[in-house]
Amino acid sequence: MVVYIHAMKKGKLTPILVGCAGEYLVAGELSRRGYVASITLRNSKGVDILVTNDKATKTVAIQVKTHYGKGTEWVLGAKAEEYHAPKLFYVFVSLNNGEPADFYIVPSRVVADFTKKYNQEYLARGRKPNKMRKFRDDQQRYLNAYSLMKL
Repeated sequence: MVVYIHAMKKGKLTPILVGCAGEYLVAGELSRRGYVASITLRNSKGVDILVTNDKATKTVAIQVKTHYGKGTEWVLGAKAEEYHAPKLFYVFVSLNNGEPADFYIVPSRVVADFTKKYNQEYLARGRKPNKMRKFRDDQQRYLNAYSLMKL
């Protein structure tokens, strides 16, 4: 699926539009792949999309994190260290500055372990504690890894 996001005002979308674009792109891509994807209401904590297979026999929850630029690094909150469940996945979206988007499908346990380790290393370098965490997939092992959802 090739989707282009046309930027507003000097090549940048507002953070709200970036987040909305990511959620709708993920839901669209999942639908294109034959899954039933439902975007949750804005007040649903920690779950942006519920996904089932076409027979509704298997379901997973998705948390979407999106950035406008290119790259394989995303910022998360501290709760990512503890926020995991077997059927919870993150889909990290790179909007690639308006070019076709990239999707990284990552089990929430992987994200929790990575962010915890990242923060420990950050603090070990003498940095001050903060509420921000990072997730990276430099080797792109989760790029288009839809099979990990086992739907």
